[in-house]
Amino acid sequence: MRGVVMHAPGDVRVEERADPVLEHPTDAIISITATCICGSDLWPYRGHDRVHNKVMGHEYIGVVTQVGAEVRTLAVGDHVVGSFMTSDNTCEICQAGFQSRCIHTTGMGAIGTQAEYARIPLADGTLVKMPGEPPADLIPSLLAASDVLGTGWFAAVAAEAAPGKTVAVVGDGAVGLLGILAAKQLGADRIIAMSRHADRQALAREFGATDIVEERGDEGVARIKEMTGGYGAHSVIEAVGTQESMEQAIRACRAGGHVGFVGVSHGVSLNGGELFGKTVHLLGGPAPVRRFLPELIQLIWDRKINPGAVFDMTLPLADAAEGYRAMDERRAIKVLLTT
Repeated sequence: MRGVVMHAPGDVRVEERADPVLEHPTDAIISITATCICGSDLWPYRGHDRVHNKVMGHEYIGVVTQVGAEVRTLAVGDHVVGSFMTSDNTCEICQAGFQSRCIHTTGMGAIGTQAEYARIPLADGTLVKMPGEPPADLIPSLLAASDVLGTGWFAAVAAEAAPGKTVAVVGDGAVGLLGILAAKQLGADRIIAMSRHADRQALAREFGATDIVEERGDEGVARIKEMTGGYGAHSVIEAVGTQESMEQAIRACRAGGHVGFVGVSHGVSLNGGELFGKTVHLLGGPAPVRRFLPELIQLIWDRKINPGAVFDMTLPLADAAEGYRAMDERRAIKVLLTT
């Protein structure tokens, strides 16, 4: 099969990879119908993470082609969405709603789903069946559910977005934008998108943002405080993963408020004294997408949300390198790859 391999920073190639095979009786093999490039894939692409001949990709939808002997809930021919982290969905951590930290979890990035096929460990607990064969126009949105929608949703839930709340969103990439969509669905009264890019601001408003703040850092915090009567936002979504973005999120949050942080952390350290003085709740990390998948799939299927709008470029898998360049150069928010 063909699959994407990152040989070194900036060096992405589509190569022949071995076809996946069942390794455990709880595995399934899927034919991938759509995959995509994640903002987190840009960290190694830009040289911030070490990378050498690494298979790429962790977002995917597809059709089941084989199932292991112990797979009970799936059959060949099922159309499925899977989380970017595998889970048995039965351990105590999973039952508490944190499937991304399942005691048996595997990151799908180690398997590489920017490819034509993939082996899915713990298939019963990782994959969720769609109601049927998806219409072509729903494929981008269903693919978004695999990671960026589920991650933005978790961020909004962690930040306790709800009616009567003001939500500030730090980060205008796909996850931040879908955090806005989630906050809107959860009933937030006011949603402030922190963004300097006109195209992303327009999409933020489409998803439900009521206000735009272009300032960053201390200026951005001051603007949020000014807009909220000096208090700060009730809920803040952090969707970048840098020291500046985390500080901005915590400082923009009011005392007693909630910060949901889902940006992949790079060089972030917390000042204990400042954190102690802020008196805010922090919850985040790898999103337990599996917790939300059934609800998100149904919302998409019923055409109540359109998260697929974050994909503003579609390329064949063979042109994955151009997709990476486009996202790195901010010519694209998120690139969908067809197989």
